[in-house]
Formats: sequence, C-alpha cells, structure tokens
Amino acid sequence: MRVLLVGGNGQLGRELQYCKPVDMELLALASAELDLREPEEVTARVSGFQPQVVINAAAYTAVDRAESELEAAFAVNGQGAANLAQAARMVGAYCIQASTDFVFDGVQSHPYLATDRTNPLGVYGASKLAGEQLALAVYPEGVAIIRTAWLYSAFGNNFVTTMLRLMAERESIGVVADQVGTPTWGRGLAEALWQMCRVQPMGICHWTDVGVASWYDFAVAIQEEGVGCGLLDREIPIRPINTVDYPTPARRPPYSVLDKSATWAALGLTPPHWRVALRQMLLEYKENRGA
Repeated sequence: MRVLLVGGNGQLGRELQYCKPVDMELLALASAELDLREPEEVTARVSGFQPQVVINAAAYTAVDRAESELEAAFAVNGQGAANLAQAARMVGAYCIQASTDFVFDGVQSHPYLATDRTNPLGVYGASKLAGEQLALAVYPEGVAIIRTAWLYSAFGNNFVTTMLRLMAERESIGVVADQVGTPTWGRGLAEALWQMCRVQPMGICHWTDVGVASWYDFAVAIQEEGVGCGLLDREIPIRPINTVDYPTPARRPPYSVLDKSATWAALGLTPPHWRVALRQMLLEYKENRGA
C-alpha cells in the first residue's frame, strides 16, 4: 500500500515513520516540502506519487499565537486540509485528517462523542474544525477525521519534554489542575492510523489512550516516572494552580475527554492506560538519549 504522509517532521509524523508496517510504502513529506496552502502544488505531489492513502499530520499548532494569526491558522488547518482532500479525491485515495479535542468547548462533564455539538473556544480549534468540515464536504466518501488530545512524544517539544526540562532546572513548578483530558502517546496514535489505513473507517473518529487526568496529575506522573527510570535525579514540589492563575491568549476547554469506544471497536484496538504509555515512552526516551 502506497501512503503519502504530510507533516512528516512533526511528532505524529515521526511516530508514523518509526512504526511503519513493513508492507507499507511511505513517502513522508515535511511541512516545508509541501505547502498545503498551494492547491496546485498539493495536486502535483499527490498525482505524482499516486498513493492509496493520504495522511495529513501537518498543522498550524501554535494555539496561543493563532489568536493573533487567524489567517495563517485557517490557511493551513482549514483550506490546507480541503486542498489535500481534493487532491486525494482526484486519485481515489483514502484520506485521513488529524484533528483535535479543541473543537469542543469542554462544558459537559462526560466524554464527547464524535456526534456531539462542536463549539471551539479559540482560533486554533475553529481552524481545525473548519478543516474537518471542508475536507468532508470536498470528499465525503473518502475522508476520515481522527480527533485526539494531549498528544506527546519523544520527538519534538510537548508537555512531557517541557516538564522534564523544567523539573531538572527549577526548584518548584505550578501546573494547571482544573483542565481535564487524556494524555496520549503519539506512538499509539500512529499505530491506530496505520490500522485505519487497512480498515478505512469513514467520518469522524476519536482516539486517545485510556483514562483521564488533569495537567497537574499528568505532571506528577511525569516526575514520578522520570525519577523511577532515572531521567530525573530528584523530586521538586509541584503546585496545583487554577487556569485563572495562568492566563493565556487562547482559552482551553476545561474538560476534553473524548469517547473512543466506537473507534476502538472499528479498529479492533484498545490502547493502554495513559500512565502505562507514559512509562514506556520515558523508557524509550531515556534509551534514545543514551542515558
């Protein structure tokens, strides 16, 4: 199976390359190698490779900066997604678009179904929702949207690698405790995407690891697991703080747990609890650093 991956230099893109099945032929393009904002360029690259599957892991992900760069966010996350879906339709390729929990406002207190009403709180979420809608409108018979949340990986900058750095540098840290979601290792999401290439579900899917946590809970676990595997040589105090104590340009959903049951059933996969996945990621991270 020939698979074209856009956004191959991001953390999800790199995880997809790391766990690529041996029977897949993959062309991974970094964001700089394919500008999703240019429809003719997108069409030419897709037509030239003639993939059976196209995966869009590229995105404008600067959540706070998006508040002042609305046009840039919508150009990549919105129209860019539509351009790739249109090119996939032209060659008859199955098209997977990665999306986010930020399409929801987080006001409900039970996990969000794929069919629940969307209401993004900021530009980033709105731009990703626009991408979902445009891609599905352009190619309804061949597009799958996979929403995920709180993604981290050994590749690139994310909450886990940032926490490890701060815990090594500072005497204490404060972490938001009133936002709840599910930490998700990029490796598990990548494996789910490869399974999607085979099963090819359509429409909107949800995928995260199992369980829930606040950012504070996540940070505590990172420190405990980091000390346990030798990535950190000490523990520091971690203070729970409220969102109002850590103001950011973009509002975040206070509750963004996704209901994944339908996707797990469709793919025949069940991921581990998020803490089990975190432990495995940190062990690999340590090994790859030569620690």
